[in-house]
Amino acid sequence: MALDISQNSNVDQLVRERVDALITQRFNELVAQQIADAFKKDPAQNKMAIIASKGTLDMAYPPLILASAAAAMGEEVEIFFTFYGLNIVRKGGAKHLQIAPIANPAMPVPLPNILGMLPGMTPMATWMMKTQFFAKHHVAPIEDLLQECMDLGVKFIACQMTMDVMGIKASDLIDGVEVGGAATFIDFANQAHVSLFI
Repeated sequence: MALDISQNSNVDQLVRERVDALITQRFNELVAQQIADAFKKDPAQNKMAIIASKGTLDMAYPPLILASAAAAMGEEVEIFFTFYGLNIVRKGGAKHLQIAPIANPAMPVPLPNILGMLPGMTPMATWMMKTQFFAKHHVAPIEDLLQECMDLGVKFIACQMTMDVMGIKASDLIDGVEVGGAATFIDFANQAHVSLFI
């Protein structure tokens, strides 16, 4: 009895195509499942690391607002206060944060630099921002935002190196602020999906 070789090769081809299709389908299912499992189990997706490096009134708001919002959404948040950002967490510092009108053209009422250099313009610009813009629009003062962050479990870390350079002692900081080096913050930031430098 003679075998039809062309018929056998067609059957082999069909079997190969069907096996390849099943392997590809199963492979795609396994990859999709592993990705879904990774996101379900990944604790980093619920962590936010923020560096606060500026000590002016306008730059104190972003890290605190973002931190309180993330913490209210159930995320674990740490803020690392370094260089001038330490002014935000110094005792009495939040009340004395200022905003300079010079070289700040994005202010709601921009001033020419020549006027911004006049004595008393920084306190005036600060008063104007606090009363005419923040208070008028019911924006919480920095002191209240600090307390809200603490109540929500946001962890504050003061940069040890900056404290040494600027002669700031741990007793100069508000209650609840921990002191740590860059490695302390980086250890947390390595586990976070969101890291912000402000």
